[in-house]
Amino acid sequence: MKKQLFIALQYIVPHHLISRTIGLLADSTIPGIKNPLTNWFVKQYCVDMSEAQEENPEAYESFNDFFTRPLKDGMRPLPADEDLVVCPADGAISQIGGITFSRVYQAKGHDYSLTELVGGDPELAREFEDGKFATVYLSPKDYHRVHMPVTGTLRKMIHVPGRLFSVNQTTAENVPRLFARNERAVCIFDTEKGPMAVILVGAMIVASIETVWAGLVTPHKRTVKTFDYSSDAHKPIVLERGAEMGRFKLGSTAIVLFGKDQVKWAEELAETVPVRMGQAMSVSERNDEEPKEVKGE
Repeated sequence: MKKQLFIALQYIVPHHLISRTIGLLADSTIPGIKNPLTNWFVKQYCVDMSEAQEENPEAYESFNDFFTRPLKDGMRPLPADEDLVVCPADGAISQIGGITFSRVYQAKGHDYSLTELVGGDPELAREFEDGKFATVYLSPKDYHRVHMPVTGTLRKMIHVPGRLFSVNQTTAENVPRLFARNERAVCIFDTEKGPMAVILVGAMIVASIETVWAGLVTPHKRTVKTFDYSSDAHKPIVLERGAEMGRFKLGSTAIVLFGKDQVKWAEELAETVPVRMGQAMSVSERNDEEPKEVKGE
Protein backbone atom coordinates (compact mmCIF):
# COMPACT_ATOMS: atom_id res chain seq x y z
CA MET A 1 0.00 0.00 0.00
CA LYS A 2 2.82 2.42 0.89
CA LYS A 3 4.53 1.70 -2.43
CA GLN A 4 1.37 2.46 -4.42
CA LEU A 5 0.81 5.69 -2.48
CA PHE A 6 4.44 6.74 -3.04
CA ILE A 7 4.10 6.24 -6.80
CA ALA A 8 0.65 7.89 -7.00
CA LEU A 9 1.84 11.01 -5.17
CA GLN A 10 4.67 11.49 -7.65
CA TYR A 11 2.20 11.93 -10.48
CA ILE A 12 0.36 14.78 -8.76
CA VAL A 13 2.92 16.75 -6.74
CA PRO A 14 4.55 19.83 -8.38
CA HIS A 15 8.01 18.37 -9.07
CA HIS A 16 9.81 21.55 -10.08
CA LEU A 17 8.27 23.76 -7.38
CA ILE A 18 9.29 21.31 -4.68
CA SER A 19 12.78 21.00 -6.12
CA ARG A 20 13.27 24.78 -6.38
CA THR A 21 12.08 25.27 -2.80
CA ILE A 22 14.41 22.61 -1.41
CA GLY A 23 17.18 24.01 -3.60
CA LEU A 24 16.87 27.39 -1.91
CA LEU A 25 17.11 25.72 1.50
CA ALA A 26 20.14 23.67 0.39
CA ASP A 27 21.88 26.85 -0.81
CA SER A 28 21.45 28.64 2.52
CA THR A 29 24.67 29.77 4.19
CA ILE A 30 22.98 30.50 7.53
CA PRO A 31 24.68 28.26 10.14
CA GLY A 32 21.41 27.71 12.00
CA ILE A 33 19.94 26.18 8.84
CA LYS A 34 22.82 24.44 7.05
CA ASN A 35 24.58 22.89 10.05
CA PRO A 36 21.60 20.99 11.56
CA LEU A 37 20.55 19.89 8.07
CA THR A 38 24.03 18.68 7.14
CA ASN A 39 24.65 16.91 10.46
CA TRP A 40 21.26 15.18 10.26
CA PHE A 41 21.98 14.06 6.70
CA VAL A 42 25.41 12.61 7.58
CA LYS A 43 23.90 10.64 10.47
CA GLN A 44 20.73 9.59 8.65
CA TYR A 45 22.54 8.24 5.57
CA CYS A 46 25.81 7.13 7.21
CA VAL A 47 27.93 9.35 4.98
CA ASP A 48 31.64 8.46 5.14
CA MET A 49 33.26 11.85 5.71
CA SER A 50 36.73 10.32 6.07
CA GLU A 51 36.96 10.24 2.24
CA ALA A 52 36.23 13.96 1.85
CA GLN A 53 38.89 16.66 1.54
CA GLU A 54 37.06 18.48 4.35
CA GLU A 55 35.86 15.98 6.96
CA ASN A 56 33.95 18.48 9.12
CA PRO A 57 30.35 18.71 7.81
CA GLU A 58 29.88 22.17 9.35
CA ALA A 59 32.89 23.61 7.50
CA TYR A 60 31.00 23.69 4.20
CA GLU A 61 29.47 27.00 3.14
CA SER A 62 26.10 25.43 2.38
CA PHE A 63 24.41 22.03 2.29
CA ASN A 64 24.90 21.93 -1.49
CA ASP A 65 28.64 22.51 -1.03
CA PHE A 66 28.70 19.58 1.38
CA PHE A 67 26.66 17.43 -0.97
CA THR A 68 29.01 18.00 -3.91
CA ARG A 69 32.11 17.70 -1.70
CA PRO A 70 35.39 16.73 -3.39
CA LEU A 71 37.25 13.62 -2.30
CA LYS A 72 40.82 13.36 -1.05
CA ASP A 73 43.42 12.74 -3.72
CA GLY A 74 43.81 9.07 -4.58
CA MET A 75 40.46 7.95 -3.14
CA ARG A 76 39.27 6.65 -6.52
CA PRO A 77 42.24 5.01 -8.31
CA LEU A 78 41.86 4.14 -12.00
CA PRO A 79 42.94 0.86 -13.63
CA ALA A 80 46.27 1.18 -15.42
CA ASP A 81 44.86 -0.46 -18.56
CA GLU A 82 43.71 2.54 -20.63
CA ASP A 83 41.44 0.26 -22.67
CA LEU A 84 39.08 -0.24 -19.73
CA VAL A 85 35.92 1.84 -19.38
CA VAL A 86 35.58 3.15 -15.82
CA CYS A 87 32.49 3.79 -13.77
CA PRO A 88 31.38 7.44 -13.93
CA ALA A 89 30.07 7.68 -10.35
CA ASP A 90 29.68 6.12 -6.95
CA GLY A 91 26.39 4.28 -6.50
CA ALA A 92 24.83 1.02 -7.62
CA ILE A 93 24.03 -0.53 -10.97
CA SER A 94 20.36 0.08 -11.75
CA GLN A 95 20.58 -1.82 -15.05
CA ILE A 96 23.32 -2.75 -17.51
CA GLY A 97 23.36 -4.56 -20.81
CA GLY A 98 22.73 -4.22 -24.53
CA ILE A 99 20.49 -1.84 -26.46
CA THR A 100 18.07 -4.01 -28.44
CA PHE A 101 15.58 -2.89 -31.09
CA SER A 102 16.44 0.72 -30.15
CA ARG A 103 15.06 0.14 -26.64
CA VAL A 104 16.87 0.56 -23.31
CA TYR A 105 15.92 -1.72 -20.42
CA GLN A 106 14.69 0.09 -17.29
CA ALA A 107 13.32 -2.57 -14.93
CA LYS A 108 11.15 -5.66 -15.04
CA GLY A 109 8.31 -4.94 -17.47
CA HIS A 110 9.65 -1.54 -18.50
CA ASP A 111 11.92 -0.18 -21.21
CA TYR A 112 12.09 3.09 -23.14
CA SER A 113 13.00 4.49 -26.52
CA LEU A 114 16.65 5.26 -27.25
CA THR A 115 15.55 8.12 -29.51
CA GLU A 116 13.41 9.62 -26.76
CA LEU A 117 16.25 9.27 -24.23
CA VAL A 118 18.70 11.35 -26.33
CA GLY A 119 16.18 14.13 -26.92
CA GLY A 120 14.19 12.95 -29.93
CA ASP A 121 16.99 12.94 -32.52
CA PRO A 122 16.75 9.65 -34.52
CA GLU A 123 20.07 10.27 -36.30
CA LEU A 124 21.88 10.58 -32.98
CA ALA A 125 20.08 7.52 -31.61
CA ARG A 126 21.29 5.43 -34.56
CA GLU A 127 24.88 5.95 -33.38
CA PHE A 128 24.06 3.80 -30.34
CA GLU A 129 21.76 1.17 -31.90
CA ASP A 130 22.73 -2.38 -30.87
CA GLY A 131 25.28 -0.86 -28.51
CA LYS A 132 25.69 -1.02 -24.76
CA PHE A 133 24.21 0.95 -21.84
CA ALA A 134 24.86 1.19 -18.12
CA THR A 135 22.60 2.98 -15.63
CA VAL A 136 24.16 4.00 -12.31
CA TYR A 137 21.95 5.16 -9.43
CA LEU A 138 23.52 7.61 -6.97
CA SER A 139 21.98 7.25 -3.51
CA PRO A 140 21.93 10.13 -0.97
CA LYS A 141 25.06 8.91 0.84
CA ASP A 142 27.18 8.70 -2.31
CA TYR A 143 29.85 11.00 -3.73
CA HIS A 144 27.89 13.08 -6.25
CA ARG A 145 30.35 14.14 -8.91
CA VAL A 146 30.25 12.41 -12.29
CA HIS A 147 33.46 11.55 -14.14
CA MET A 148 34.49 10.48 -17.63
CA PRO A 149 34.33 6.73 -18.39
CA VAL A 150 36.93 7.17 -21.18
CA THR A 151 38.82 10.12 -22.64
CA GLY A 152 36.61 12.05 -25.05
CA THR A 153 36.06 15.27 -26.97
CA LEU A 154 32.73 16.97 -26.31
CA ARG A 155 30.61 17.19 -29.46
CA LYS A 156 27.30 18.47 -28.13
CA MET A 157 25.10 18.76 -25.05
CA ILE A 158 21.33 18.45 -25.26
CA HIS A 159 19.16 19.73 -22.44
CA VAL A 160 15.86 17.84 -22.37
CA PRO A 161 13.17 19.30 -20.08
CA GLY A 162 10.86 16.94 -18.27
CA ARG A 163 9.44 15.71 -14.99
CA LEU A 164 11.43 15.02 -11.83
CA PHE A 165 10.22 11.63 -10.66
CA SER A 166 12.30 9.89 -8.01
CA VAL A 167 14.78 7.50 -9.62
CA ASN A 168 15.11 4.83 -6.93
CA GLN A 169 14.42 1.17 -7.68
CA THR A 170 10.79 1.34 -6.58
CA THR A 171 10.05 4.14 -9.03
CA ALA A 172 12.04 2.49 -11.82
CA GLU A 173 9.89 -0.61 -11.44
CA ASN A 174 6.60 1.29 -11.48
CA VAL A 175 6.89 4.45 -13.62
CA PRO A 176 6.99 3.68 -17.37
CA ARG A 177 9.73 5.39 -19.43
CA LEU A 178 11.14 6.96 -16.27
CA PHE A 179 14.54 8.04 -17.59
CA ALA A 180 13.06 9.30 -20.86
CA ARG A 181 10.53 11.42 -18.94
CA ASN A 182 12.78 13.11 -16.40
CA GLU A 183 14.75 16.27 -17.11
CA ARG A 184 18.26 15.45 -18.28
CA ALA A 185 21.48 16.67 -19.87
CA VAL A 186 22.64 14.43 -22.72
CA CYS A 187 26.39 14.87 -23.24
CA ILE A 188 27.84 13.41 -26.45
CA PHE A 189 31.56 12.73 -26.74
CA ASP A 190 33.75 11.38 -29.53
CA THR A 191 36.20 8.81 -28.19
CA GLU A 192 38.60 6.09 -29.35
CA LYS A 193 35.68 3.71 -28.76
CA GLY A 194 33.40 5.70 -31.05
CA PRO A 195 30.55 7.91 -29.82
CA MET A 196 29.80 7.93 -26.11
CA ALA A 197 26.88 9.51 -24.28
CA VAL A 198 26.93 10.38 -20.60
CA ILE A 199 23.40 11.34 -19.58
CA LEU A 200 22.80 13.17 -16.30
CA VAL A 201 19.21 12.49 -15.25
CA GLY A 202 17.47 14.81 -12.79
CA ALA A 203 15.14 13.56 -10.05
CA MET A 204 12.77 14.67 -7.32
CA ILE A 205 14.36 17.41 -5.15
CA VAL A 206 17.44 17.57 -7.40
CA ALA A 207 18.09 21.29 -7.28
CA SER A 208 20.34 21.35 -10.35
CA ILE A 209 22.59 19.58 -12.82
CA GLU A 210 25.97 21.14 -13.59
CA THR A 211 28.73 20.42 -16.11
CA VAL A 212 32.35 21.57 -15.93
CA TRP A 213 32.10 23.35 -19.32
CA ALA A 214 28.69 25.04 -18.99
CA GLY A 215 28.08 25.38 -15.27
CA LEU A 216 24.45 25.21 -14.19
CA VAL A 217 22.26 23.61 -16.87
CA THR A 218 18.97 25.51 -16.78
CA PRO A 219 15.70 24.91 -18.68
CA HIS A 220 15.09 26.89 -21.89
CA LYS A 221 11.36 27.58 -22.18
CA ARG A 222 10.56 23.92 -21.61
CA THR A 223 11.91 22.93 -25.05
CA VAL A 224 14.82 20.72 -26.05
CA LYS A 225 17.96 22.84 -26.44
CA THR A 226 21.13 21.66 -28.20
CA PHE A 227 24.55 23.21 -27.59
CA ASP A 228 27.06 22.43 -30.35
CA TYR A 229 30.70 22.27 -29.23
CA SER A 230 32.12 20.84 -32.47
CA SER A 231 32.12 24.05 -34.52
CA ASP A 232 35.17 26.17 -35.25
CA ALA A 233 33.78 28.82 -32.90
CA HIS A 234 34.54 26.57 -29.91
CA LYS A 235 37.92 25.46 -28.68
CA PRO A 236 37.79 21.63 -28.42
CA ILE A 237 36.80 20.45 -24.95
CA VAL A 238 38.75 17.29 -24.20
CA LEU A 239 38.23 15.49 -20.89
CA GLU A 240 40.53 12.69 -19.80
CA ARG A 241 39.32 9.36 -18.45
CA GLY A 242 38.46 9.86 -14.78
CA ALA A 243 38.17 13.66 -15.05
CA GLU A 244 35.10 15.32 -13.53
CA MET A 245 32.48 16.20 -16.14
CA GLY A 246 29.45 17.12 -14.04
CA ARG A 247 27.70 16.94 -10.70
CA PHE A 248 24.27 16.65 -9.11
CA LYS A 249 22.93 18.73 -6.25
CA LEU A 250 20.83 16.19 -4.33
CA GLY A 251 21.64 13.19 -6.45
CA SER A 252 20.17 11.15 -9.26
CA THR A 253 21.26 8.83 -12.08
CA ALA A 254 23.95 8.69 -14.76
CA ILE A 255 23.45 6.65 -17.94
CA VAL A 256 26.36 5.75 -20.23
CA LEU A 257 25.87 4.68 -23.86
CA PHE A 258 28.35 3.21 -26.35
CA GLY A 259 27.88 2.13 -29.96
CA LYS A 260 27.81 -1.38 -31.39
CA ASP A 261 30.78 -3.69 -30.71
CA GLN A 262 32.75 -1.05 -28.79
CA VAL A 263 32.69 -2.34 -25.21
CA LYS A 264 32.01 -5.55 -23.30
CA TRP A 265 30.72 -5.08 -19.77
CA ALA A 266 32.36 -6.98 -16.91
CA GLU A 267 30.28 -10.04 -16.00
CA GLU A 268 30.17 -9.22 -12.29
CA LEU A 269 28.18 -6.03 -12.91
CA ALA A 270 24.45 -6.59 -12.50
CA GLU A 271 21.35 -4.97 -11.02
CA THR A 272 21.91 -3.56 -7.47
CA VAL A 273 25.68 -4.29 -7.48
CA PRO A 274 27.50 -1.42 -5.69
CA VAL A 275 30.05 0.49 -7.78
CA ARG A 276 32.57 3.24 -7.20
CA MET A 277 33.76 5.95 -9.50
CA GLY A 278 36.88 4.83 -11.33
CA GLN A 279 36.46 1.06 -11.06
CA ALA A 280 36.64 -0.95 -14.29
CA MET A 281 33.25 -1.56 -15.89
CA SER A 282 34.45 -3.28 -19.05
CA VAL A 283 36.83 -6.08 -19.90
CA SER A 284 39.81 -5.34 -22.09
CA GLU A 285 39.53 -6.04 -25.80
CA ARG A 286 43.29 -6.46 -26.00
CA ASN A 287 44.82 -9.90 -26.28
CA ASP A 288 47.61 -9.37 -23.76
CA GLU A 289 47.45 -11.36 -20.54
CA GLU A 290 49.77 -9.22 -18.47
CA PRO A 291 48.56 -8.53 -14.92
CA LYS A 292 46.87 -5.14 -14.62
CA GLU A 293 48.29 -2.59 -12.17
CA VAL A 294 46.31 0.14 -10.48
CA LYS A 295 47.37 3.76 -10.52
CA GLY A 296 46.05 6.91 -8.86
CA GLU A 297 44.09 9.60 -10.65
